[in-house]
Amino acid sequence: MNPAGPSPPQTKATGGHLTDHLLGFARLLRRAGLPVGTDFAEFYRAFEWTGLQRHLKVLGIFARIRYRDGKPQYLEDAPRFVAYARAVSRRYRPLAPLARLLDEIEGVTPRAAFTF
Repeated sequence: MNPAGPSPPQTKATGGHLTDHLLGFARLLRRAGLPVGTDFAEFYRAFEWTGLQRHLKVLGIFARIRYRDGKPQYLEDAPRFVAYARAVSRRYRPLAPLARLLDEIEGVTPRAAFTF
């Protein structure tokens, strides 16, 4: 049991608790002398892009296990990993081609949204 209370959610990169946790973690890394800049937006982007890379790797492993080894049960978890990949890729302009690819593979029509 954590005496400081429950741990912040670790599954969604959009929650305020996770952002607070990451801010504290970045401070700890800097105090330890690790090369972490002071721009939290850059740290957060690196965090999300690393998570995206790992989610894509897992999706590839699931596909390999399904098609090479004939074990489809892992594909039941794929929608969660695809949802994370889609959410992150839509937040960053350089990742827009990945978002379009994910939409195309799944037959999803992206919604157009306008801001003024």
